[in-house]
Amino acid sequence: MMRDFCLASLGAFGWLAACGSVLAQTQPAPDMPATSSFGRWTTMVDTLDTGQDAHKTCAASTAFFDASGNSGTLTLSISTGDVLPPDAYPAIMITIDNRTLPADKKIAAIFGDPGVKVSATVYSNDAVNGRPSWTIDNQAKTSLALLRAMRKVTSLDVTFGKQAVASIPMDGFTKAYRNLGTSCGFQTKDVAP
Repeated sequence: MMRDFCLASLGAFGWLAACGSVLAQTQPAPDMPATSSFGRWTTMVDTLDTGQDAHKTCAASTAFFDASGNSGTLTLSISTGDVLPPDAYPAIMITIDNRTLPADKKIAAIFGDPGVKVSATVYSNDAVNGRPSWTIDNQAKTSLALLRAMRKVTSLDVTFGKQAVASIPMDGFTKAYRNLGTSCGFQTKDVAP
């Protein structure tokens, strides 16, 4: 039951915040997703076997706080049933308990730091359990540039429109991304050589 809740929470508002009790277990049950930690990032690999085929969902997430103390998560997710890199990259979602951020369906956003800037479009999603979330437009070229920026920067500065969202530490990102590739069967050398 916790497994189903955590998987549903993955897309809804960041699995890290929803599944903290699962991560605290030292010996997870055999049907629980496998988790690993890399710096400030945690990965989750879950296999859903229907009897006819098995699909893996691979996710990496990091928690952060904005300047006002609002908690949030940055989550990447991909499934073996999806188109994999280099044709498409993991979906990237930000959730944060900040209701003052733009909630338009299509918002111009900037990601990076003073030396690296990536422009992207984010889409506001319906709040789930009261937590607003935004999904980055998953165009292969933009996603690749953003993932490369995440590898290069110490902290990823995020701005929606003209409003600063947060500066998200990237410690452990490269190893977490490589873990996603190994777990879900895609090459990572274009992002994390």
